[in-house]
Amino acid sequence: MTSLPAEMTVIAIREPGGPEVLVPETRPVPQPGPGEVLIRVAAAGVNRPDVIQRMGFYPPPPGASDLPGLEVAGVVVAVGPAGDRELLGQSVCALVAGGGYAEYCVAPGGSCLPVPPGFSMEEAAALPETVFTVWHNLFERGYIRDGETALIHGGTSGIGTTAIGLCNLFGIRTIVTCGSADKCAAATALGATHAIDYSAEDYVEAVKTLTGGKGVEVVLDMVGGDYVPRNIECLADDGRHVSIAFQRGAKAEIDVSQIMRRRLTLTGSTLRARSAEFKALLADEIHRTLWPRLSEGGWKPAMDQSFPLAEAAAAHARMQAGAHVGKIVLKVGG
Repeated sequence: MTSLPAEMTVIAIREPGGPEVLVPETRPVPQPGPGEVLIRVAAAGVNRPDVIQRMGFYPPPPGASDLPGLEVAGVVVAVGPAGDRELLGQSVCALVAGGGYAEYCVAPGGSCLPVPPGFSMEEAAALPETVFTVWHNLFERGYIRDGETALIHGGTSGIGTTAIGLCNLFGIRTIVTCGSADKCAAATALGATHAIDYSAEDYVEAVKTLTGGKGVEVVLDMVGGDYVPRNIECLADDGRHVSIAFQRGAKAEIDVSQIMRRRLTLTGSTLRARSAEFKALLADEIHRTLWPRLSEGGWKPAMDQSFPLAEAAAAHARMQAGAHVGKIVLKVGG
């Protein structure tokens, strides 16, 4: 194995603020600890939590890197004590709690998955954060099943496009919301069963019409705030509402009697601060259940645009502009 450099280029957050606070720095190459691996990063995904962290509202959990970046793809070049040495030299994608915007990144060995056959490194880097999030929240917490229907907000976001793709793999209908007719067309082109332009019509009434008044079995919500009571109106009896973000606020007023009368479930989760052991169990389930379908060519993530690592600020600006469809990634190395 080739020797590793002592230093690397990273993109750091100089101070809370706009995209311009993302600046290149030189830092020591990190060393993997027990059960960890060191990945030479080829590509890193850009996600909404990175933007929120850059703005100063989403600090990394204790012990995590202060650098942004929650998912990477690359080659394992070192293994820490008690790590799986079979991973050495393997091309992997990994979910990390931070540190992805760098030439090298430490990841828990249990959070690494092999790059599926036929996937580029950029496509592989677009998988972990959204796939882990959608799988845990829609399939585990929302326990959605084939033949059911999910309402997914942010239909052309990384989460939205991933949810569309995974639902299609498992026979689940999707109704998504988007902010324009063009984005609705993009969502249906990606496989959404129906797309609602929330700027032109009331999504609650549209969902009722599309489901014949029944409602959907699951809502995957990243909006929060005043959307929550409206989402509840979209649920069928025994429906499940899963919150994964709250872009319109963390507080909502709901009618508890409706929860009781219609036997509704309200749940949600955050992933970043969960333990390495939990993420390893989640990775194992995804590897057993989803990865064979990816290896057969069943689905690839919708890719919006790639930027060089040095242009991370431009990548963030594109995400904040809201014009993207699918995943934005940073190209780091070969």
